[in-house]
Amino acid sequence: MSTQADIQPLIAKANEIGQAVKEHLDRGDCARIVSHLDADGLAAASILGKAIRRCGAAFHIRIAKQLDEETVSEIAREKPSLVIFTDFGSGYLDLLSKLLPSIDVVVLDHHQPLEISTPSSIKHLNPHLFGFDGARDISAAGVSYLLAKEIDVKNVDLSALSVVGALGDLQDKNEKRELHGLNEMIVRDGINSGKLRVETDLILYGRETRPLHKAFASTTNPFIPGLSGEEDESFKFLVKKVGLELKVEERWRTLADLNEDEKQRLFTQIVRHLVQRKLPPEISKNLQGTVYTLTGEDKWTPLRDAREYASLLNACGRMGKFGLGVSVGLGSRGRVLDEAQEVLSEYRRTLAGYMRVLTTTERVTERKNLYHINGDGLVEEKMLGAVASLLSVSGVFGDEKPLLATTSTASGEIKVSARASDRQRERGLNLNAVMMAAAEKLSGRGGGHDVAAGATIPKSGLEQFIDEADSLIERMWKGGEK
Repeated sequence: MSTQADIQPLIAKANEIGQAVKEHLDRGDCARIVSHLDADGLAAASILGKAIRRCGAAFHIRIAKQLDEETVSEIAREKPSLVIFTDFGSGYLDLLSKLLPSIDVVVLDHHQPLEISTPSSIKHLNPHLFGFDGARDISAAGVSYLLAKEIDVKNVDLSALSVVGALGDLQDKNEKRELHGLNEMIVRDGINSGKLRVETDLILYGRETRPLHKAFASTTNPFIPGLSGEEDESFKFLVKKVGLELKVEERWRTLADLNEDEKQRLFTQIVRHLVQRKLPPEISKNLQGTVYTLTGEDKWTPLRDAREYASLLNACGRMGKFGLGVSVGLGSRGRVLDEAQEVLSEYRRTLAGYMRVLTTTERVTERKNLYHINGDGLVEEKMLGAVASLLSVSGVFGDEKPLLATTSTASGEIKVSARASDRQRERGLNLNAVMMAAAEKLSGRGGGHDVAAGATIPKSGLEQFIDEADSLIERMWKGGEK
């Protein structure tokens, strides 16, 4: 993590923008919040909504799958006095300044920004502008939290929801699956505010709330072929291979009920299972690590564990239930939470079905420097990013090449989601640059992070795009571009 001195310019900018936002709120303006549909975007929007509500001001949240000219034009026609974009915007500064010239615009993003100066009409908070890595150090929810905290220090309790966003964006790809960088500071805020507890354990979905075999089958990071999404197979594995008693009297046991010996036996058998399937046993390391518990949430609910909370938000976003996800993030429980859990169950079944097909069929093409996964006719565009992330950590494609997943959009274009490992990044790969350059050749748009990026391109240009991406990756690995 960077030193405190390094953080100060970022905090000062957050304070400057926070005071400008507060001026609008004090005048009674309604803040328009526009955010991305994934867990990080929903968490970011919820943090801002809560902070604005605490100021006694009004807000309106709009969730979008992407930021494009049509969406921005619709906002322009509404003529709001203040618009806050979260989890996207840094790659569209030119578009925002062109279409929203007379509106106060705030961009809270963590993706790599366009290499242009920020227009004077836009207030822009992005960790990359201050020497931090938006793919690892902080998420959009974290950037929104920094702003909320500058609006009012009492918003420190929203740090726990920021952690949910960071985990939803898979920023725990570190030793022991810890959050690093600016996220560490936010975690400390959560602990100090009494809203977060941190410990080390096996990481299974529903570790405190679900019967062990259901928790095991529901775990998708890492995705364990033959077990993830397969409840019956998980039951047999735990009983026959691990030798666990899954029930005590009439109560199903959870992961939290296992002793250390039972946990070690479980971990050992998972490694053996992976080896038998000719998959790297290192995948199992993702099952051990740091657990983040939201102490303000009720026990026996999926919101207690930060990763489960993130999964629930992600499911709501990816399944098109935006309002449901935002409602949970803003604090609704009861029937709203029950409905969100039903959406999550459907989402997990859908993902497991995608994974079974995409890892075993002719839909995978290996190029010299990448894997192309063709999701056309199978994967919905709003699910593509989640599928690409799962495939990238599944171990099925190894760690030598990045993968590009594609599918058709409702508007007749092609959506691309690309994923790479830190090891590939260290060799010189930058997927943000690849997606931007390859899409630009086809008059499309692309961008994101160095290890996770995307693009939207004309349908007729798919093969040319894959060829161009393959060539760009090769040049990067040879040191021609970084």
